[in-house]
Amino acid sequence: MRPSVAFGRLHEQVRRWVWQRGWTALRDIQEEAITPILEGGRDIIIAAATAAGKTEAAFLPICSKIVESPLGSVRALYISPLKALINDQFTRLEELCEHLDIPVHRWHGDVSSGQKREVLSNPAGILLITPESLEALFVLRGTAIAGLFGKLDFVVVDELHTFIGTERGQQLQSLLSRLELVVRRRIPRVALSATLGDMELAAEFLRPDSALA
Repeated sequence: MRPSVAFGRLHEQVRRWVWQRGWTALRDIQEEAITPILEGGRDIIIAAATAAGKTEAAFLPICSKIVESPLGSVRALYISPLKALINDQFTRLEELCEHLDIPVHRWHGDVSSGQKREVLSNPAGILLITPESLEALFVLRGTAIAGLFGKLDFVVVDELHTFIGTERGQQLQSLLSRLELVVRRRIPRVALSATLGDMELAAEFLRPDSALA
């Protein structure tokens, strides 16, 4: 791995995982995302071509942030428009997180009730979910939301472009607002997208009525 100030800021266990993959360098988008995500307190949009390493750009620093304290509630909430994408990302994140002792969970219509009960009983680590399943959590298990997400550090929205200007996007905005009302604090949002023509529009969508930091 070539010398990198940003890479050096990642947790030692995360750096070890990168070395074990045989990577000789991080991609530019991954380098650039490390510092702002680790510093927290602001929203980030990671826009790059398909297969450019956006998932790792988000989760290498996110996992570095939560590895020392992954328990107590879900610490990172990943929202995807597609169950198939959740399943794919679950496999990728499990490979990273099994070395960090960070639990990774899925929640959608094809996930068993037993797995969902485990999340509710022992919320921790990273939860991958669709907007519709998150909506169902609010409706059916509203009293559990505060405990489930009380220590949430990050919300990651994948395929951001698919939500902008749609009814589903309005639903997502409402869910994110409701989530922050429940936990009573601002949660940094990290958006991933391969196709964004207007970054200002994307920023306004991700955090309505607030400029992207």
